[in-house]
Amino acid sequence: MVIAGLILLGLCIGSFINALVWRLHMQAQKKTRANKDSSYSIARGRSMCPHCKHVLSVKDLVPVFSWLALHGKCRYCDKPISSQYPLVEAMTAVLFVFLYVFWPYELISIESILYFAFWLIFLSGFIALTIYDIKYLILPNKIIFPLLTLAIAAVVIRFILTTNYDLLISTTTGAAVGGGIFYALFQVSKGAWIGGGDVKLGFLLGALIGGIAPAFLMLFLASLMGTVYSVPQMLAKKVGPKSKIPFGPFLIASAIIVQLFGASLIDWYTNLFITGY
Repeated sequence: MVIAGLILLGLCIGSFINALVWRLHMQAQKKTRANKDSSYSIARGRSMCPHCKHVLSVKDLVPVFSWLALHGKCRYCDKPISSQYPLVEAMTAVLFVFLYVFWPYELISIESILYFAFWLIFLSGFIALTIYDIKYLILPNKIIFPLLTLAIAAVVIRFILTTNYDLLISTTTGAAVGGGIFYALFQVSKGAWIGGGDVKLGFLLGALIGGIAPAFLMLFLASLMGTVYSVPQMLAKKVGPKSKIPFGPFLIASAIIVQLFGASLIDWYTNLFITGY
């Protein structure tokens, strides 16, 4: 029942993520018009076709199934609707279930259940950031700042419930490593090596996973993934040394890996290379 509920929730949230990404981009592209036109509002705007702007009916909004039933075309203008929409909806559902199945903590207390619920929200925001960064090479503040606020709220609530001072220390050190290193690189290169959005995302993700070792592991995995992606692209001459590559998705993927499997990876590395058994 829990998995079925997470699938349904993930499909609905995935649909919202698609709308969020599109509306934020429209607001960024048409600032003057968007500020006056409530149709682009996140809270008040109605779902519409991105081509003809026709408001969609309820039967057009069923995640994945509406797209399949309409053969990937708008009911009103017959123009193709990107496969991004059902893919993001399905991916969100899969990631919600993945997070639950591999969640490293027992969901037996109010604090643990709330922490998991917070991470479902964070995961939704991370998916939106990933899609936006891949499409537009930007990590928008309108997503990062609310997630930062939520992260602070999550730490405060968990501290109130547990009075665990180690939580505050790990959050602070994780943020210092995750964002501090990127901030130094940003300052030294004057923004040439890494973007300001990546710096803010580094602070957010470092605070979420907490601790010095997990934060360094996150940065290592993100760099490794980025290298594995970039080198073949450069060898194929699809990108050059000065080409912009979205690094946010690699950071986000590595943070999720560390959150779910970081303790096991750190123990494995410690036993293999430090203690020698």
